[in-house]
Amino acid sequence: MGNQLHTSLLHSWQGVDDPARLDSATINLEPGRLSAHGTSRTDSYAMSWALTTSDGWVTRRLTATVHGHGWSRHIELERSDDGAWSCTAQSSGECDLPAPGIDDPAQLAGALDCDLSLCPVTNTMPIQRLNLHAEELAPADETSVLVAWVEVPSLRVLPSRQMYSQLRPVGADRHGVVLFSSDSHGFTSELQVDREGIVIDYPGLATRIS
Repeated sequence: MGNQLHTSLLHSWQGVDDPARLDSATINLEPGRLSAHGTSRTDSYAMSWALTTSDGWVTRRLTATVHGHGWSRHIELERSDDGAWSCTAQSSGECDLPAPGIDDPAQLAGALDCDLSLCPVTNTMPIQRLNLHAEELAPADETSVLVAWVEVPSLRVLPSRQMYSQLRPVGADRHGVVLFSSDSHGFTSELQVDREGIVIDYPGLATRIS
């Protein structure tokens, strides 16, 4: 199952852990790839971001800018064709947060995806690539993926080992369930996704409102 034609979707999510957080994104889907841009607003900061992938749903570039009370952060995270990750980072003002950017790009060797913290959109790439949004039952095996995890609001970039598997294929309700876990952060969650592999409900984090 996949997208055969270009599809542009607009979605919004409300935070569960922080009901004041509102995320919105425009997602452009093409066969094997996507581009997207969005915003996240909370009581303490506002973020804007843009994402493009290459064929195979592999991250090409992520930019993100965060503005807080008296401070700001910006990163441009890129993955080259040979798999090397690089990042340029800028910051202004003073805040008690880790520095933005990558400490050691070599730790991201083999990573195909970025994962923007608190943003439901970036789960879409591995879900699409592994075909976990299919209407047919996928193999029960979990698949381990290494991602470039972008901490929000600091915009620090760290390696994160994550696991994905299909719990329930997409049914007549056009919803499916994907089991997602992160060894790096020590949690497991059952993500409800739609036919495009986009998160509808992320327990404890966000739920889609449109």
